[in-house]
Amino acid sequence: MTDMMTAIEITEPGGPEVLKPATRPVPAPGHGEVVIEVAFAGVNRPDALQRAGMYAPPPGASDLPGLEAAGRIAATGPGVTGWQVGDEVCALLPGGGYAQYVATPAAHCLPVPAGLGLREAACLPETFFTVWHNVFQRGALRGGERFLVHGGSSGIGTTAIQLARAFGARVFATAGSPDKCAKCVELGAERAINYREEDFVEVLRAEGGADLILDMVGGDYLPRNVKALADDGRLVQIAFLQGPKVTLNFAQVMMRRLTITGSTLRPQSDQAKAGIAEALRANVWPLIEAGRVAPVIDSEFALADAADAHARMESSGHIGKIVLKVG
Repeated sequence: MTDMMTAIEITEPGGPEVLKPATRPVPAPGHGEVVIEVAFAGVNRPDALQRAGMYAPPPGASDLPGLEAAGRIAATGPGVTGWQVGDEVCALLPGGGYAQYVATPAAHCLPVPAGLGLREAACLPETFFTVWHNVFQRGALRGGERFLVHGGSSGIGTTAIQLARAFGARVFATAGSPDKCAKCVELGAERAINYREEDFVEVLRAEGGADLILDMVGGDYLPRNVKALADDGRLVQIAFLQGPKVTLNFAQVMMRRLTITGSTLRPQSDQAKAGIAEALRANVWPLIEAGRVAPVIDSEFALADAADAHARMESSGHIGKIVLKVG
């Protein structure tokens, strides 16, 4: 490794234009950590929130954006077992992915699935960790249940559709255009609902209600989600694109025995994230290697063009993941 690297800094809170290339020292691995020479880094909504000054890194994390990457291990810290310098991995990161090198706990690394390259592997960790934890661990989705995911054409949505279908659920998705709806159906949704033209509440109620809903919209979707749930249904909230505050009649929650929960991934403990990684390796990596599940990639940008990547993401015109080419 060299001593210095190119990274993308958030020069001040603001729009995509505040992302600027800079020179930083290469991080050193701490106990239980590896340093990855980054080939590709994924771009995610939390990166944009951090850039806007609305999602501060947890204590001790890098101030650089970037929560997932793929590349080769360049160094290992004390206490690391199971990985060696030169291994190709993808990893969930505490931050710092928009750089040539990044440090992360070794337990948050996963092998690049057979049949995938580093570009595709960089699109896996953030969305797959999020979907597995919220849909299958918190949401307890089971085969045969009716599952609704909002934002079905997003990175989270395309992942959730495929995994839910692979585990035997009936999948419904919302999206905002005919092309996006068509992609949701192609990936395994039995019904894609164009939210500009149809009411997802009516569609789901006609099917008997959703047993589980995964939502990242928030705002006025929250009471509508409650109406769309079947009795004993579960709602898992993972983001609030339309805001976190709303008036809700909890009598419906009580009378129909509904469960409302949610989580954010980044503040969880290293141990919790390691547990999700183990579950993914056991339950999901075989599906990827069998070709039953795959990341959907919208576009690729050079690291120096991170601002353009953020502009693309915030235009909401993308389908699937956006990735930065670093190495």
